[in-house]
Amino acid sequence: MSRAELPSRRTLLAAAVVAAVGGGAATASAAVPTAGATRPAAPGLAAARTADNRAWTTYPDWRSGTAAGTRAVAGLRPGLVIAEAAGTTDYTDPHTGRTAAWEYATWTSPVHRLAVPSTEAIASWNAHTPEGTWIQVELKGTYSDGTDTPWYVMGRWAAGDADIRRTSVDDQEDGKSSVWTDTLAVDDAASGLRIASVRLRLTLYRRPGTRLTPTVWRLGVMGSDVPDRFTVPASTPGLAKELLVPRYSQEIHKGQYPEYDNGGEAWCSPTSSQMIIEYWGGRLTQEQLSWVDPAYADPQVCHAARHTYDHQYAGCGNWPFNAAYAATFPGLQGVVTRLRSLTDLETLIAAGIPAITSQSFLKEELTGAGYGTSGHLMTVIGFTADGDVIANDPASDDNEAVRRIYKRREWENIWLRTKRYNASGKVVSGTGGVCYLYFPARPTSRQRKALAAVGVR
Repeated sequence: MSRAELPSRRTLLAAAVVAAVGGGAATASAAVPTAGATRPAAPGLAAARTADNRAWTTYPDWRSGTAAGTRAVAGLRPGLVIAEAAGTTDYTDPHTGRTAAWEYATWTSPVHRLAVPSTEAIASWNAHTPEGTWIQVELKGTYSDGTDTPWYVMGRWAAGDADIRRTSVDDQEDGKSSVWTDTLAVDDAASGLRIASVRLRLTLYRRPGTRLTPTVWRLGVMGSDVPDRFTVPASTPGLAKELLVPRYSQEIHKGQYPEYDNGGEAWCSPTSSQMIIEYWGGRLTQEQLSWVDPAYADPQVCHAARHTYDHQYAGCGNWPFNAAYAATFPGLQGVVTRLRSLTDLETLIAAGIPAITSQSFLKEELTGAGYGTSGHLMTVIGFTADGDVIANDPASDDNEAVRRIYKRREWENIWLRTKRYNASGKVVSGTGGVCYLYFPARPTSRQRKALAAVGVR
């Protein structure tokens, strides 16, 4: 089935909320359709590389691109800022109808040839956007047939919502590929067409006549080609360890702030993000939380939902928006990637790095979950002595119930597969190993090695 025949991520989200299989908590987040050529993996062999990450984070990286009004800044956390405005433009916010003038400057990355010719590409970024500033991230690919994609907008983003409404952009396609909220995908992967190389363009905006500037610390892209599969090879358990990660339930927020994706029943992504942010020491001040009704428990979860909300997607499950939110906390960075197996997750857990994973399943496919979903995020915090997965699952009645143990084989399959059967027996998509990784801006040597082992630098 071609990518164009698949439902949008917003449709999948609605299905997750409305039709959780067999009762229980109806949880929802983005479940992007994953396409790829059918290449069955041979049992017992190491998983082939399915993703390639490239990030620009260092002073030489920022110096290597093409700048129009931007400049690189050195220091403990090198970045990119506005030096001189390259021009002024009007932007009409589609979600407020307000038109305002903005000064802008741009930076375009060098071309990156993907080590994995890809059916999909996801950009992610980490930035500081003080009030009066925002950024836009675009991606342009070159296909394996030598032609180019247009410049696709992968996000218009600000940490707050006083200036613009944070948004993805719909209806972007060229007859060969399309943007699905935050993911550029080849429409017909079975044709053999792939994205061979990519480059990113970053536009920094500020109010005219000011010296304000966003600062971008990390800009990256992950290209992937995950083979279509209903089942994946089983990995061998290799680690028994549990990280002490805070536990938050999305379910206790049902009905709160319905303007942010119908309230807590759809907040699995920001709830999971907040758990890991606090694991790394990220805290919100009373001033930052002052807008939340004081009667609500865990107001930081409400804050995370508001500040990851994508006004076009109308949900909190935009993957790069969650990673960017995590990086608004001092000393943190975040990326979106794909992993190959639970062995990759064990490598990260061993180095003290938890992960947020995306999966979809029927109620009977995950023992002990008590629900089914067409897209859900949860936090992997460790493994038992038998190799089973210890997860903080926000689709729980209360915080005490968040910690779960899920059977290794069941969990690995629902996370890594790209095809599955829904409750009606129809073939639909799986997430193909998508995860968010949040980790220190200055990781330890052990953390760097673990990240490098799973393809993240």
